[in-house]
Amino acid sequence: MSRPFSFVRVTEKAEKALKNGHPWVYCDEIVASGDGICDGDIVDVFSKKGSWLGAGFFNSASKIQVRVLSRNSNDRFDTAFFRRRLSWAVDYRRQVMGPDFQCCRLVFGEADGLPGLTVDRFGDILVAQIACLGLERIKSVIYAELLAVMRGAGERIAAVYERNDIAVREKEGLEQGKGFVWGEGSGTTQIRENGLVFNVDYINGQKTGFFLDQKYNRASVARIARGRRVLDCFTHTGAFAMNAAAGGAESVTAVDISEEALKRAAENAAENGLDIGFRQANVFEMLTELAAKKSREFDFIILDPPAFTKSSSTVSAAIGGYREINQKAMKLLPRGGYLATCSCSHFMTDELFRKMLSAAAADAGVSLRQIEARQQAPDHPILWGVPETDYLKFYIFQTV
Repeated sequence: MSRPFSFVRVTEKAEKALKNGHPWVYCDEIVASGDGICDGDIVDVFSKKGSWLGAGFFNSASKIQVRVLSRNSNDRFDTAFFRRRLSWAVDYRRQVMGPDFQCCRLVFGEADGLPGLTVDRFGDILVAQIACLGLERIKSVIYAELLAVMRGAGERIAAVYERNDIAVREKEGLEQGKGFVWGEGSGTTQIRENGLVFNVDYINGQKTGFFLDQKYNRASVARIARGRRVLDCFTHTGAFAMNAAAGGAESVTAVDISEEALKRAAENAAENGLDIGFRQANVFEMLTELAAKKSREFDFIILDPPAFTKSSSTVSAAIGGYREINQKAMKLLPRGGYLATCSCSHFMTDELFRKMLSAAAADAGVSLRQIEARQQAPDHPILWGVPETDYLKFYIFQTV
C-alpha cells in the first residue's frame, strides 16, 4: 500500500491521545472524513487544525475506527514495512527471552506496531490470532513475511495455525474460525517451561493453547514453595502447581471447576513425574467450606483466576469477586503463610488491585508483607501510553 490515502480528522481528545502514544481513534472521535474510504483501508489521520498525526487501518464497523500503524510520514505500507515490523518483534524476543525464545509470544499486537495481531510460538508451531480488518485483508503477506523472518533467524517452523475463534472479531465485522493456514500438525505439541514439560492443545485449548505470560511468575512461586503445603486455585493446565511441586513443596493440591482442564493438568503432572492432588470444585465455594471448617490444611495459596472484568462497566462487580477470594484465602492461611495472587484484566488497574488487597487484608485481620510485585513476561511488552498492554498484576505476600 502506498500514498495517497483518504483521511479522517479527529477531536482534540483523540489528538492528545495519539501524541501521547495511544494508537486508537474511537468512532466518536472522528469529526470529518474524506470520500471513498473502504473498511480495511489505510487512512491518514489529521487534527482538526490539519496537523498530520499518523496513518492506520480504518474500520467503520468497529468502535475503534482507526488503528494507527505509523507516525512516520515517510513510511510506505508495502511488504518491506511489514517485514521490518515483524523482524523487530522477533529480534526483540530473541534478545529478552534467551533460551525461552523457543516458547514465547512473538507478536503482541499494538505493543509491536502490528495492531490486532497475536502470534505465540510453541516450538515449531506458530499460533496466530487477528482482530483487525486491515491485517486480515493482508494476512497472507503477514504470514509469509513472518515465516521468512523466522527462517532467516535459523528457526524451523512446521506450521502456522489460526485461532480466530474469538468474539472480538465479530465486533470488527469479521467471521470466527480456526485452522491451519500453512503447513500441518497434529493439534498438540510439547513445550518446556522452567525445566518442566507441558502438552499444549493449540486447537482446542484456551486462547492459543497455553498462558505464556506467567512464565517467570511461576518460577517465583517455585522459589517460595519449598517445604510448603500448596493450594493452587484456578489451576487450568496445572502450571503453577507443577512449578510449586518441582520447587520442593511438601504437598500440592490443584483446583479447577473444569474436568477437562484437570485431565490435562494431571497428564502434565504425570509427564513430569510430579505428585499433585487434583480437585474439581468451584473455588469460591471450596474456599468458603474450608473457611467454615477453620482449616489449616495449606500454608501457601495461589490465586490465578480468569479475568473477572473485560469492560470498565463491570469493574465494581469484579472488585467484589477479587476481594472475596483474597479475603478467604488470607483467612485460611496461618500466620507466616504465603499468598500469590494476580489479576489479568487491564481494567483492574494496579492501583485498584492494591486497594482491593488492602481491603481484603483488613477483612481477614492480617497484614501483608510484600515479597514480590511482578507483571507479565517481557515477551508481552508493556508499551507506555497504551494501558491495554499493561494488564497482568502479580504479587507474592507473607501474611503476618
